[in-house]
Amino acid sequence: MTPDELRAIMQWLREQVHLAEPSADGEPVVRFDPPSADEAEAAGLNRAGYQQLRDAPWWDEMADDIIETPEMCDGDDPPEQVL
Repeated sequence: MTPDELRAIMQWLREQVHLAEPSADGEPVVRFDPPSADEAEAAGLNRAGYQQLRDAPWWDEMADDIIETPEMCDGDDPPEQVL
């Protein structure tokens, strides 16, 4: 995988992070459903490189950190800033 291919994968992954409906208490909710290797390939990305990232031991922790982002923000931060 080339550096440009890695950058393309990382940009694409950032685009997969979205704001969901706010929680019952009005707090922003971040949603990240990790795409499959098939989806990465369909997006024109390096499938093997993406699969290598998905198989990394830190992947699950990274995905959890993305979802927990609102917990690390100030309560008055607008949802766009949280995202």
